[in-house]
Amino acid sequence: MAGILAWFWNERFWLPHNVTWADLKNTEEATFPQAEDLYLAFPLAFCIFMVRLIFERFVAKPCAIALNIQANGPQIAPPNAILEKVFTAITKHPDEKRLEGLSKQLDWDVRSIQRWFRQRRNQEKPSTLTRFCESMWRFSFYLYVFTYGVRFLKKTPWLWNTRHCWYNYPYQPLTTDLHYYYILELSFYWSLMFSQFTDIKRKDFGIMFLHHLVCIFLITFSYVNNMARVGTLVLCLHDSADALLEAAKMANYAKFQKMCDLLFVMFAVVFITTRLGIFPLWVLNTTLFESWEIVGPYPSWWVFNLLLLLIQGLNCFWSYLIVKIACKAVSRGKVSKDDRSDIESSSDEEDSEPPGKNPHTATTTNGTSGTNGYLLTGSCSMDD
Repeated sequence: MAGILAWFWNERFWLPHNVTWADLKNTEEATFPQAEDLYLAFPLAFCIFMVRLIFERFVAKPCAIALNIQANGPQIAPPNAILEKVFTAITKHPDEKRLEGLSKQLDWDVRSIQRWFRQRRNQEKPSTLTRFCESMWRFSFYLYVFTYGVRFLKKTPWLWNTRHCWYNYPYQPLTTDLHYYYILELSFYWSLMFSQFTDIKRKDFGIMFLHHLVCIFLITFSYVNNMARVGTLVLCLHDSADALLEAAKMANYAKFQKMCDLLFVMFAVVFITTRLGIFPLWVLNTTLFESWEIVGPYPSWWVFNLLLLLIQGLNCFWSYLIVKIACKAVSRGKVSKDDRSDIESSSDEEDSEPPGKNPHTATTTNGTSGTNGYLLTGSCSMDD
């Protein structure tokens, strides 16, 4: 075990040439980041999760009720043992051949069976009230942490001149504000890692899991080798658009469509400007080129920059989805469904047959009737 730890904490990997861990021990004159500081993130992540539960129940839920957001779930599919067995044991999305076989077996038309499977899938979707509460919690946290980051960074020299991220590196003292900012962000991402398995499941679950994992690794990594100054720039920049997206979702769930559209446009502009413009031209420029000039490369420098490039790849992917939504908005005259969402729109799947063809249609969901408990009709429907 001692040999493994010695290999893992190899100074020639983590630190620039001629720098040792002993050089970065805390003294009476200066405090430096220590790896053991990061253990604090785990109890804080649990505390954040508990605060979230309290917030959603006693703050977000009353706000949702005041906005007439209902807790009703989607319409329940009528009981059917044969279809239930297919749904639970074989597939939730039967193909055309299976649909035709079920149609003959049950003497139902194919549309009715498709509708039953859609309703059955929707039963597992959370209510609009649940979605609103989750978005309000995230909005509140993102707004707080971004505001804190801006207030902290505007007092630092490296916000105005990124070369200060590397002057006298790695002998840069750790301030109380910087330590709090880092541990808070790390704790929040750990809480997301834990809660995403119980939160609303979305189409991009795998991508978001990778994103959270990379963020945790990047925050931890940059703290241990004291790249915290440039790390604060990365964190604040990436927090800038998140509150706007959550606010747009809240407006959507409350059926404030004009506000939703406006907030989504603001989110798209801020997201694309910061992630595809400022981040590569400002942050990646200093981590790749200014640091090379002032400090020089070393093994963990390469890893740090590879992680940032991976984050930028995810930024490009999400920007593509946002542009795709914008193109749909231009062609349709409104903002449609966020492609990052797990929302299954009944109007997208609903048939255009005239009603009354089959006696079972009376028990199924009308595709134009409303929310299905989680989908709000209208111009803006988003869930990241």
